[in-house]
Amino acid sequence: MFSMKQTAVYFKKIARIAIREKAWKFVVFAVIIAALVASVVGENMFTTYESTKSGFFTIVSACIWIGIFNSVQSICKEHEIIRSEYRQGMRLSSYIFANVGWQFLLCLIQSCVIFGVCLVFIDFNTEGIITSAYVEYFITIFLLTFGSAIMGIMLSSIAGNPTTAMTIMPFVLILQLIMSGVLFELSGMSKKIAYITFSKWGMSAFGSIADLNNAKYPLKIRWWNVWRQKPVMTVWREICLRHGDGVLVF
Repeated sequence: MFSMKQTAVYFKKIARIAIREKAWKFVVFAVIIAALVASVVGENMFTTYESTKSGFFTIVSACIWIGIFNSVQSICKEHEIIRSEYRQGMRLSSYIFANVGWQFLLCLIQSCVIFGVCLVFIDFNTEGIITSAYVEYFITIFLLTFGSAIMGIMLSSIAGNPTTAMTIMPFVLILQLIMSGVLFELSGMSKKIAYITFSKWGMSAFGSIADLNNAKYPLKIRWWNVWRQKPVMTVWREICLRHGDGVLVF
């Protein structure tokens, strides 16, 4: 059963530990990665279809990497402590939700940083689908980062120790990159598997917001179905459902 009181206690504990272990480093990593990515892809984005698509793919990949890295060791490094406190009455659901709450706060800060850095190097379009494109880009970046952090918690819960978790992480990242549909054309079973990945929906969201299939982008090569008519709300919902997949594992 879920206990709000226990969740609040463990959230404060996780926050104290994170501050003691210099959690600000995760924000610095996000700044560095965002600066590297945006400085490389920013000049050519929104000039041609292929360069814009590649730029979005790089941003999606960076968000997923940052999110997983945030949390992939969060549970497995405290297995012994968790077992001990569980015997004393700790509710696992409260502990997990406390971790989710902390990741929400961390990812929100990181998303602000990532988008802020991207704005320096990338001239984003301003007209979105349901509101300002800036708002929609930020929401997409946050959902990707936070969803990947939830996935990291799932991996951390499965892994027996931090070494195992860090060993699994590259395989998960590779799967996300392949299933985005950018590197390879997906068909059959792989196309169905792609629907449960963050990368596929992240690319769909960015493509919808930027209206990638618009004829204004020269050298247009038909990509997979990223149509303007597909509401970005639908794509955000799918990313949130991927969040739910991670939480339900617990």
